[in-house]
Amino acid sequence: MAPKARKTGEPLEAEETLQAVIIADSYEDRFLPFTLERPRCLLTLANMPLIEYTCEWLASVGVEEVFVCSGNHTDQVETYLNNSRWTKDTSPFSVEVVRSTEPSVGDAMRDLDQKGLMKGDFICIYGDVIANIPFDAALKAHRARREKSKNAIMTMVLREAGDYHRTKDQHHRRCFVIDPETDRCIHYEQVRPRTSPRLNIPEEVLKDHVEIDMREDLIDCGIDIYTLDALAQWSDSFDWKLPRQDFVHGVLQDFETFGRTIHTHIISEGYAARVNTLRAFDAATQDVVSRWAFPYCPDTNILGDQSYQLQKGNVYKEDGVVLARSSTVSHGSVLGKATSIGEGSVITNSVIGRRCVIGRRVEIENAYIWDDARVGDDTVIETAVIANEASVGKKCHVKRGALVSYGVRIANGVTVEENTRITRFKRKRGYDNDEVCQGVTDSKVVGEGGEGFRLELDEDEEDMHEAMLAGTQEMNITTDGDDISDFESGDEEDEYAHSREPTSRSGSFTSIASDESGETKRDHAKFHREASDSIFDGLQREQDPDHIQLELQAQRLTENAEDNQIRRAVAVAFSRRIANLIEGGRTAKEAVATAILPNQRLIKACVKEASEQAEFLLFLQTDSVHRAQGSKVLLHVAFVLAGEDMVDGDGLEMWWEDPRSVATEELKKVRAETKPVVDQMAGESEDDDEDEEEDDDDE
Repeated sequence: MAPKARKTGEPLEAEETLQAVIIADSYEDRFLPFTLERPRCLLTLANMPLIEYTCEWLASVGVEEVFVCSGNHTDQVETYLNNSRWTKDTSPFSVEVVRSTEPSVGDAMRDLDQKGLMKGDFICIYGDVIANIPFDAALKAHRARREKSKNAIMTMVLREAGDYHRTKDQHHRRCFVIDPETDRCIHYEQVRPRTSPRLNIPEEVLKDHVEIDMREDLIDCGIDIYTLDALAQWSDSFDWKLPRQDFVHGVLQDFETFGRTIHTHIISEGYAARVNTLRAFDAATQDVVSRWAFPYCPDTNILGDQSYQLQKGNVYKEDGVVLARSSTVSHGSVLGKATSIGEGSVITNSVIGRRCVIGRRVEIENAYIWDDARVGDDTVIETAVIANEASVGKKCHVKRGALVSYGVRIANGVTVEENTRITRFKRKRGYDNDEVCQGVTDSKVVGEGGEGFRLELDEDEEDMHEAMLAGTQEMNITTDGDDISDFESGDEEDEYAHSREPTSRSGSFTSIASDESGETKRDHAKFHREASDSIFDGLQREQDPDHIQLELQAQRLTENAEDNQIRRAVAVAFSRRIANLIEGGRTAKEAVATAILPNQRLIKACVKEASEQAEFLLFLQTDSVHRAQGSKVLLHVAFVLAGEDMVDGDGLEMWWEDPRSVATEELKKVRAETKPVVDQMAGESEDDDEDEEEDDDDE
């Protein structure tokens, strides 16, 4: 358990009691069917309830009083907390559950205001937040603004993350327009890139501010600092339901009348994410298992009864796990206490809870299996969630995107199709009442002798396609070479490949490892995703290249990555950074110089021989195919690399003559402008060779 932080500062601030409100109810229908029976905050991520991550962070920042607002399955929330360490005498803060029957965040905030529980400024956080970000600076800046103006009623804590961080919702983009001088949010909008890609910024906003930052690269951490005035605004506006779309938008819209302001505090270090979608659940789990959210990783053993130990390949096992000799547990997997794995079974990149029984010759990949579940012999489970006490029979196939809820029984030989949600319960009435009743078993879905039925969603409930991987559907939006579907596809050959056809992105050199096993390819894809994200983040934050190189080396040692994987990750990260700078208004030439010149050591460390130079250029060329001004960027990159002696004529010529560089029309087109650089450097190389030969003759 994190130690209680000691606040420092002025005497008056030190005497203040730091309070926090946890919004434990999700107030929406994501994570169905699981949330029919349990609140989202008690769903487990890496075998620990989500609310534990939230409480742990609040303890680390010195909170002394916590109020948990709950309206859905409140009895379960209260029972869990009463049996947890947070209600013991040793807890760093007091906990009180605030019961509410209201159907929205807005109603809950109005209820909280009426009860008069808050004494001053307080933290408002969702019960599904995982964060290790520092907080002292945010609180200090908020209090300083309040000293100057009582109209500064709220501060939103945001995390810099780049445009395509994997925990961000790519279907709904949050856009913050900020005055950089005062950190004041002057416009907020949530857009759908496909249907409403433009921002509707009021004209007066543009007139009243000399300089504005339009930020779409921020993670909304779900952490706000409220004032009592902000809480009162909820009470004054009975139609506000959502914190951002209603509250923030409404306060900003009424600025001319009331003068109230909302500010931002942008953090560039640490980890922060809300687990508010299935995609975020998958991404955050991978981050926790990969130790990006340290100290929130399994082997920290935050809960008192945990006993995880870290093994090679980010595999975590608790005491009492029973593995058959011929079973295999591969990278990124977590096994809970008293779980058994049968002969010949293979577990890859999956989290399995406690007391689970996995039969013989079972294949589980990219899946989440919660406590007390059973899986029969010869069954395949891929990218799915199997809830507590559920049972999957022998010779079953649970396909991508399937959700099997609590206590469901799948009979032998059943195939659970993609994106199927199976449950035993349904709502008795609407969301305003959380009563559920048992449904009628559908043997067509669960097989003869099974128990459960397929849950069909109403039109006003979560769109299935935005919740889960759609398999062969065209829901996948590909950005920066990353698949941003809600769950990883599991059988993806390469980060670049958004189709199986030999076009455009198939030129991303999947063929380099075409004879490798599927598991090896997935290992490479996982390393590339994490390494390129890490490098890009360092470049964007303008970290010292030695620090970036140190982190990359640590990743390489952890995953036992090869040299060509390093070159690929470096090439793609630089390409992303250049594209990012161009989007910010730089010319292609300026962007290339800004990205590469201060960070030459990163490239020189992995590009030495001519063959390595050629391969690095191949990776850059492939990524440039899908970038704005890709041909110009490649030209300027080649020029800078040659001018700074990172590549020479032999390397450029080897790249130019490689048949893979002309495998598609797109590859030919993007490299065309670079020919003069290649010709010039090749010519200089020939002259150097002739001079060396003449010197040898003279000798």
